[in-house]
Amino acid sequence: MEMSFVTIKARIAEDETEERRSTPRLPVALEANMRELGASGVEAKVYNISERGFMAVSDARFEVGSRVWLMLPGRERANAVVKWTAGDKIGAEFAESLSLDGVE
Repeated sequence: MEMSFVTIKARIAEDETEERRSTPRLPVALEANMRELGASGVEAKVYNISERGFMAVSDARFEVGSRVWLMLPGRERANAVVKWTAGDKIGAEFAESLSLDGVE
């Protein structure tokens, strides 16, 4: 079976459904700071979060595979790996599950 780039992108998009996610995402609008390990922090806004990851928007550019710290107000910093980027948006997976208690 021959596949085109468009077919592959369509299959990836189909796989990104809520049914595929193992933990529910909480829609939020949280001001945060992010930084790559060993770098200076930058402002970010987290738009959804789960125990396993988050999606944020930032003016800074991060590479897929880079390790970052996410710092939310009133919480310990959380280590994560960038899994995807799209313009100013990034999606990252936490190294350890994060409790969402108190996240609004």
